[in-house]
Order: sequence, then structure tokens, then C-alpha cells
Amino acid sequence: MSGHSKWATTKHKKAAIDSKRGKVFTKILREISVAARIGGGDPAGNPRLRAILLKAKAANMPAENIVRGIKKGTGELEGVTYEEVTYEGFGPGGVAILIEGLTDNRNRTVAEIRHAFTRYNGNMGENGSVSYLFDRRGVITFARGEVDVDGLMEAALEAGAEDVVEEGESVEVRTAPAEMERVKEGLEAAGFTAQEATVAMVPKTRVPVDEKTGHTLLRLFDALDDSDDVNEVYSNEDIPDEVLASYEG
Repeated sequence: MSGHSKWATTKHKKAAIDSKRGKVFTKILREISVAARIGGGDPAGNPRLRAILLKAKAANMPAENIVRGIKKGTGELEGVTYEEVTYEGFGPGGVAILIEGLTDNRNRTVAEIRHAFTRYNGNMGENGSVSYLFDRRGVITFARGEVDVDGLMEAALEAGAEDVVEEGESVEVRTAPAEMERVKEGLEAAGFTAQEATVAMVPKTRVPVDEKTGHTLLRLFDALDDSDDVNEVYSNEDIPDEVLASYEG
């Protein structure tokens, strides 16, 4: 079984403790605002908002920030209107990269992303150039050290999950997107509390990379993630653990 992005796992762990916390909050607030605008401000009737609130909780976002983000989305407070954008491209080593974001200025966003690709030996592609290499899946994430993996796997399969994947310090339960909420509820009933539950793009296959290419890719991922307009960076690289460990940014 191939796992979700190791870089993503490292990024999420790092984001909770480093100086980028403010940037993380900014991105999550945009997601909350858009979700509330599209589906309403009540999490009970808005699955997308519920999923983002899990992400906000994992990042230790203050409750007042969350409330403000929801009110901006529903129009109770004045706020900027963001639109969803997707970009595709190839990084060094032929690695496929799929980017999802929210922006109030498409020209600014595409310029930032193109600059990052160019700087780190990548190329932006046309729509559809890499998206076919990914499947959209519900991904329910647990901390590996806090769960009984065998028990989680059994409960996940009973709840209707498609797969359970161990990746570094995380365990991911994969589902069909429409089944994610139901599977998550089943796991909670079995005593398993998720760190995050979201619909993500999961690569169908992996591209192995060497140390030099891996470090360049990681710099590209970090540069893309530095953009306030970028929410998710999906890729199909297979970076060895020792290369991740030796990366210093």
C-alpha cells in the first residue's frame, strides 16, 4: 500500500510548533469562510465545514477566530470573497504536483506558483495534465502512537472503509468521499478519535526520487506552501525516510 505524502505529514507536524502558525491560521480561516459561504454556518448541516473545524482544532486555533471566520462566510461580518483555484504541474524528477487554493487575485496567485516551479526545476502544466494520476478520497488521519493499529484497521473495515495505510507517525483510513462522514462516525463509536478528516487527492502510483531530487522537491513544496493562497499541495513522489531526515529547508 502506498501512503499519503510524507512531506504533508512532516509539514502538518511542523506547522503546529513553528513560526508559521499565523500563516496556518490564515489559510484555515479562508477555508472556514468559504465553507460557511457555500454550505451555511451550522457545522451540523455542513460536512465541509465540519471537516475544516477538525483541522482548526488540530492547529489549536482559538474559538473566537473560528467564529469570526464563519461569520465572514455567512455575511454577518464584512470579509473578502475568495474563489477556489486548482493548478497542476511537474516537479524535478517528473513528480506530478496538484495544488488547491483560495484566492482573491488569480493573477497574483498564478505568478507566485509559476515562480516557485521555475525556481526549483519544475513546470506548470495545463488543467488535466496530472490530475488523472490522483484519486479523490476521504482521508481520516490518526496519530500512530495513540491508536491500536490492528484494532483501528478492524473497526475501519467494519465501518466500510476502503483501506488503512500506515505512513510514518500517522495512520490513514481511506474511504470513498461520500462515505467519509459515515466511516468517521463509525470509528468514533468504536472509540477512535481522528486528528483530521478531509477529502484529499491520493496518488495512484509513486515516483521514486534520489536525495538531490528529493531535497529540491521539498524546497519546491515549502515554497508553494509559503503562499497564503495555497491550501493543499498533493504529489506522487516517494521520498526515502533518510532523505526527509536530512532535509534542512
